[in-house]
Amino acid sequence: MRAEQLAINSQCTSHRNLDEALEAHAAAGFRNTEPHLNLVRDWLDDGHTVEQTRDLFESYGLRVIASSQLEISCFGSPDARLPNLRANAENARLIHELGGEKMIVGTDGPEQISVEALDAVAYALRDLAEATEGLEVDIAVEFNWSPIVRSFPSAVLVAEKADHPRVGVLFDTAHYHVTPTKLGDINVDSVRWIKHVHLNDMPDKPADLTHRDADRVLPEEGVLDLPEILGAIERSGYAGFFSIELFNADLWRLPAKEAARRCYESLLPLCD
Repeated sequence: MRAEQLAINSQCTSHRNLDEALEAHAAAGFRNTEPHLNLVRDWLDDGHTVEQTRDLFESYGLRVIASSQLEISCFGSPDARLPNLRANAENARLIHELGGEKMIVGTDGPEQISVEALDAVAYALRDLAEATEGLEVDIAVEFNWSPIVRSFPSAVLVAEKADHPRVGVLFDTAHYHVTPTKLGDINVDSVRWIKHVHLNDMPDKPADLTHRDADRVLPEEGVLDLPEILGAIERSGYAGFFSIELFNADLWRLPAKEAARRCYESLLPLCD
């Protein structure tokens, strides 16, 4: 992993608005950012245009690499799912207009969990990819942000079933830790589907008693062997971004610049 591959998700820091978040991220040393779409839309609702918003990122020397907001509706009638499809397509368009290339999504679930139900997830992901042709925004399903896509292998299976070049997987080290995913699941055949990586560490307690979000800690403050995990991903062919994503109450109590600085400095020992 190289410093130029590092990014920060806006959920790592507490801030008043998009401007304060970006100022903090840039001051910390980041050159790539992953703003949550709620933060962007709040900025737009305050009277800023998309062009002005894009200029704001550029003024801080930051590149938008990815974003997220919604689950994909995969189950139910086509008519009932249509508003969700349109909302996700509009999100992909906004990400594209900001210069981003990845959209991370979760999914809903069926009444009865089964391997066969993954087909509906795959179809919905492919429908979204086809509805956003020309935007060049990849759709990455995040395993464990779903009642049915609960592990890296299940997410890979969905991507294989979708069989679309812009449909893939979001790999998150926190979800790796708390799901049945194993190190051996990271190989050339599976990593080819990874579109984006979220990076974090986890505390020293049983994985099944660890909260997938609230218990996240800074890299090297937890027990994950991040060099081993990230090394396996890179050796298997991944060369994209590594975006730190924390929901850490201690960081949120800090000024945004200090929290972002700690995030950036925690990543540097993992870089070549």
